[in-house]
Amino acid sequence: MSKKQQGTNDYGLSSERKGKQLSRRELLKLAGVGGIGLMLGGTGVGSILSVTGGKSQSSSAANGGSAKESIVPFYGSHQAGIATPAQNFLCFGSFDLTASSLSEVRKLFQAWTKAAAAMTSGQMIGEINDYPNMPPSDTGEAAGLSPSRMTITFGAGPSLFDSRFGLAGKRPAAFPDLPVFRADDIQPQWSGGDLCVQVCADDLQVAFHALRNMARIARGTAVLRWTQDGFQRSGQADTSGGTPRNLMGFKDGTGNPDTTDAAKMNETVWIQPGTGASWMEGGSYMVVRRIRMRIEIWDRSTLQDQEVTFGRYRTTGAPLGGQDEFDPLDLEKCDASGNLVIPETAHSRLAHMNGKVQILRRAFSYSSGIDAKTGQIDAGLFFICFQQDLRKQFMPMQHKLAAADKLNEYIVHVGSATFACFPGAREGGYIGETLF
Repeated sequence: MSKKQQGTNDYGLSSERKGKQLSRRELLKLAGVGGIGLMLGGTGVGSILSVTGGKSQSSSAANGGSAKESIVPFYGSHQAGIATPAQNFLCFGSFDLTASSLSEVRKLFQAWTKAAAAMTSGQMIGEINDYPNMPPSDTGEAAGLSPSRMTITFGAGPSLFDSRFGLAGKRPAAFPDLPVFRADDIQPQWSGGDLCVQVCADDLQVAFHALRNMARIARGTAVLRWTQDGFQRSGQADTSGGTPRNLMGFKDGTGNPDTTDAAKMNETVWIQPGTGASWMEGGSYMVVRRIRMRIEIWDRSTLQDQEVTFGRYRTTGAPLGGQDEFDPLDLEKCDASGNLVIPETAHSRLAHMNGKVQILRRAFSYSSGIDAKTGQIDAGLFFICFQQDLRKQFMPMQHKLAAADKLNEYIVHVGSATFACFPGAREGGYIGETLF
């Protein structure tokens, strides 16, 4: 039969394809690995788990091999998305578990791992994407797209270690609840969560597709608590790959440790053997803070006031009194009048912590339209950082910033959450295997 004789329907399926039914062998295969609930449209973890290792739908052919170049390996000793160079876009999701047993949580992470490995390598999820009488196992909006250096990073919140799953005794001492810092205005709709999924990619549709499918896989086991999209300047807009600027116009992340320095990362970010909970060795503790900027007030400030607030020049990112962005902060230097060149209340001075404390910042800007109550722009910084010990790194730094930072005149912290980001997984294993 010719293509013309076969004809096509409104969905681009041939008449022959439209009428295709699952064979008895295919039916039994799917039912055997996933349960008959899958055939009836079930969307819980048990059904999705069976279809997350499907055939490749990589876009590499369509992109002349470019897809391979845009793949960040999913498996490894550490999770990708922590020390990985920051991508252009972020889709972050915090989840609350509805499961009643640890085995359900384990199955969720096994399913999430398989799906994440497939998507980050440019594959579609599952094997049920071609049957007209079945819900597809992949939502399809990333079909044919490059993986776009996508990374998917998973973490567990403090609430996972309550009495529900028998994990209370495994909560690390380096992972305490954060206190309420001075001037915080933390709102529950942007805070907390049992689990987190951080998706970063150079394409927003690719990132959205991943988080959407993680939420889809979790149905029956976990529900989204809150989400946040983020962005920074793209590689096309800044081909030099310089430090990105926040929405206040200043470079953000200049003081980060060198992620290519393994010794520095082992000292600052990665949990080391013998320093705490063994299941976290190779992992890192994440803090996320949704920081709203008072854009309208900032925009009325003079450039000099803005630079004094940060302790850096806006154009170059250099510390006041310096020439280059990466010049060390001279905290003792005074001007002709005897005043400190970098004021005591400058953000860069306080965050420097005398060079004794570092964290790995991985922040993205956000814009969420207009605040319906005030008519002001709801925009700011979705701050993400990683470290070995919240007690020794983020908490003392934030206490110092909250008490004296001049930047507090222009910002307010409205969301807060912490997560223990697991070590990486070996191929054939799954994220969270060391805990579950």
